[in-house]
Amino acid sequence: MSRRVSRVLVAFASGLLFGIGLLVSGMTRPAKVIAFLDPLGAWDPSLAFVMAGAVGVYAVAARPRARAPLAAPLFSAPPAPRVDRLLLVGAALFGVGWGLSGYCPGPSLVSVGSGGAGVLVFVGSMLLGNFAVGVWESHPEPACPRDNEALQG
Repeated sequence: MSRRVSRVLVAFASGLLFGIGLLVSGMTRPAKVIAFLDPLGAWDPSLAFVMAGAVGVYAVAARPRARAPLAAPLFSAPPAPRVDRLLLVGAALFGVGWGLSGYCPGPSLVSVGSGGAGVLVFVGSMLLGNFAVGVWESHPEPACPRDNEALQG
């Protein structure tokens, strides 16, 4: 089997397993997520166990290994995070969107199959936001008009 086919199969199996986990855990049901985010109301702590399980699996899977991964030549680690204004604004927007809708990006993509209006609006907004960020990041910062005047004369 070629390396490319292997990578596609591993990606498909991983996505399928992830989607099934989201369905089984209830993370695709906005009411359950909102109940988890409401500790002063009808709080449902069951998603904390889902998160703890995910962290445990990641802690084991993310350990450095002596051999190469199944479908890639080597393991790669993300660069060290830089906490800046954009990260904080993005995190705040993510949290507000999650709290208002009950959807997180992964579970929303799984829930699109339901055809519900709420999830379709959420995913549409998420895609529009991703497109807007791509456009915004592709344009250089505008120069200060005062700097332009100083350069011209």
